[in-house]
Amino acid sequence: MPEQFQNYIDGAWRDAADGATFESINPARNSDVVGLFPDSKAEDVDAAARAAREAFKSWSRMPAPQRGEILRHIGDVLTERKNDLAFEMTREMGKPFFETKGDVQEAIDTAYYAASETRRLFGHTVPSELPDKFNMSLRRPVGVVGVITAWNFPVAVPTWKIFPALAAGNTVVFKPSEDAPHSGMLLVQALLDAGVPAGVLNLVQGAGAAGQAIVEHPEINAITFTGSSETGAKIGAVCGRMHKRFSMEMGGKNPMIVLDDGDLDLAVEGLLWGVFGTTGQRCTATSRLIAHEAIHDDLVDRLAEKAKALRLGYGNEDNVDVGPLINQKALDKVTRYIGIGQDEGARLVIGGERATGDGLDDGFFFEPTIFTGVTRDMRIAQEEIFGPVLSVLKVGSYDEAVAAANDTKYGLSSSIYTKNVALAFKAMHDIEAGITYVNGPTIGAEAHMPFGGVKQTGNGHREGGWEVFDFYTETKTIYVDYSGKLQKAQIDNVED
Repeated sequence: MPEQFQNYIDGAWRDAADGATFESINPARNSDVVGLFPDSKAEDVDAAARAAREAFKSWSRMPAPQRGEILRHIGDVLTERKNDLAFEMTREMGKPFFETKGDVQEAIDTAYYAASETRRLFGHTVPSELPDKFNMSLRRPVGVVGVITAWNFPVAVPTWKIFPALAAGNTVVFKPSEDAPHSGMLLVQALLDAGVPAGVLNLVQGAGAAGQAIVEHPEINAITFTGSSETGAKIGAVCGRMHKRFSMEMGGKNPMIVLDDGDLDLAVEGLLWGVFGTTGQRCTATSRLIAHEAIHDDLVDRLAEKAKALRLGYGNEDNVDVGPLINQKALDKVTRYIGIGQDEGARLVIGGERATGDGLDDGFFFEPTIFTGVTRDMRIAQEEIFGPVLSVLKVGSYDEAVAAANDTKYGLSSSIYTKNVALAFKAMHDIEAGITYVNGPTIGAEAHMPFGGVKQTGNGHREGGWEVFDFYTETKTIYVDYSGKLQKAQIDNVED
């Protein structure tokens, strides 16, 4: 019988109110059931939201540096549990152990960074237009924050949201993806063991019904979401109607430009990591290669040779480079796009099939895949496949490369390989994306830097770094008049 796990609400572990559960399975070994988890509904979310609202009264009044001490301790706990947590993450969502260790390390870095920011929640002091009057602004927490995250970074991405929310004095209702519930639970357990008080952090497991209930709950003041652009648009509509603050990080179709003077060996290494890391299941994955015609054939040949040598398998085994897709639905989607690409006239260089044999039959494995002959109007150049599939476009100039890079509804990450300093700096301005790498792939965020995109990738907010605290705080303006008399601002006080 699989192990059964619970929600965490108001300081207690409990089943879903209606007793419903769902399974989480190992995508590399489908016969391995990770556990049963509560399939929560509106009643469970209501209990979590009310608990968070009550806990907000005391948590928001705790001095911010004291909250920072708890966050620092969270970083210590995650450091102690790094390998164990990474092992369970790989078992549940598939990416290799060396990647999940990096996922946890990002959470550790975020904990320590958020802890330090509790001493830098700056306001402003400015001169008054009137005598004997003091003007300032300060930051106040927003209230209860609903956190809804994806499965592909099941520890790092939730901490991008939860840690700054807690640092700023907010309380949280957290729903991990139904494809990574165990990872979410283990993260919450680490936070509780580090000293997060009852009610400050509440865990509600489940699928769409739980997420919808979080978005629509009147006691939840802000929503932060990572997932598809389609779901994000629906969430944004509800938040707009209910006057809720919301932050969205959604899809990407990220380009790597390699110009004719680019370092091809470096570009190949970047492509292997950017395209096939996490089996291409990253919002920042390098899904389009825009190669100058002078180096196109050589670059593709080098990449194909290296990609064919990548070892697929269960990521908790040694020497595995690429893990499985997350589930059958993802496998079906990637398979469908292979057919779309071929029907559109693209040339399949390598891959294009479900990977089998050598211990792969019990998992959702797919071969590393490269298409050439791709044009800007093809669906495989425009739509997010979210798998180990690269679409290669050939261009004749820098200007053509940038035009191709910008020809998509997304704008998360981007990359350019060149030795031309002038073009590198020009690209920083010209490419329409929230992130641009020079001589590096499109992946690899650092915890102290803002993260986010433009167009249909986001809604203007950033995660990570100093900017994230703008989302989790409200600005309050303060006036102190010590003149001892009524002074009327913003009227004509100037004598003729």
